[in-house]
Amino acid sequence: MTPNPQHLIKELDKIKGKKILIVGDVGLDEYVIGSVRRISPEAPVPIVEVTEEDKRLGLASNVAANVASLGGEAMLVGVVGNDDTAEIFSEQLNRNKCSSDYLIVDEDRPTTRKLRVIAGQHHIVRVDFERKKFITDQVADRLLAKVQDLIGSCDGVILEDYAKGVLTAEVIKSVIDIAHKKGKLVSLDPNRTTPVDLYAGADYFTPNTDEAIALSELKLDDLRSPSDSLHEVGASLLKRLNAKGIIVTRGKDGMSAFTKDGPTAGQHFPTFARSVFDVTGAGDTVIATLTMALTAGLGLEDSCLLSNYAAGVVVGKIGCVSTTPKELREYITSHSSSLGRL
Repeated sequence: MTPNPQHLIKELDKIKGKKILIVGDVGLDEYVIGSVRRISPEAPVPIVEVTEEDKRLGLASNVAANVASLGGEAMLVGVVGNDDTAEIFSEQLNRNKCSSDYLIVDEDRPTTRKLRVIAGQHHIVRVDFERKKFITDQVADRLLAKVQDLIGSCDGVILEDYAKGVLTAEVIKSVIDIAHKKGKLVSLDPNRTTPVDLYAGADYFTPNTDEAIALSELKLDDLRSPSDSLHEVGASLLKRLNAKGIIVTRGKDGMSAFTKDGPTAGQHFPTFARSVFDVTGAGDTVIATLTMALTAGLGLEDSCLLSNYAAGVVVGKIGCVSTTPKELREYITSHSSSLGRL
């Protein structure tokens, strides 16, 4: 049966109030925005005349912001340093209705900060302030103790791996085990540099196309052609990870969902974006919406549709942003003709 916008909007109401525990790498995104009118006489680089500066939540904290913006409660567990960036980061969490109470402070590492210089729709440069190293066993124990304390009060868990060092092999395995012992669903946003077998046990995965290809370890020439190659990748990951679902986000091409059986055993959802200005953080929006929908009892197809619409909203904006139920309802209604093509 072809879904209709009224049905999806009604389903959207069910996700309000969902409590999602998010574990992973966190950081602060800073934006310096301006225009370029000339090249520097000192070196062949553009001079950006700054008109605006902004600070936003990045990495796993953007997932938390998306959960809160959609009417849920985000319980963010991550690691920050003892520095000025951590203070600014906590302020940004509070502004986005997310608690900073569950953060772990590691004296030996800085809080991750990414500075982007943007002119118009073009990124001129990105400067990263971070230290990529695995957290110590002592910090990991503190983090897992926090997860153990919170697991009983959440509806579902999201693991966000940005390869900054928080999600060690032991942390991944332990969080999945803790969650499943309490009957909680686990969604995972993987990183292509992490050995795929470390992710085994999570219920749903949301890699982008390049990550899915890399994690599958299949040697295929062109997985973006209109062939069955992506289905091979999905089937391989499902088997290797023993997952309930693999949802591959495909940028301007929408997303594809793979399950072992049922209506989403290789179903494609075309993008609903009117225009794509910036795909930064779109994957965060997808996993936040998807997990909230699944924990609210929605089927995978409706969960993917809502996630796809939510991604369509945020890619029309610049930087890591989130969407609200009001925006999403209006967007679904204005794109109702797209549902007939599914």
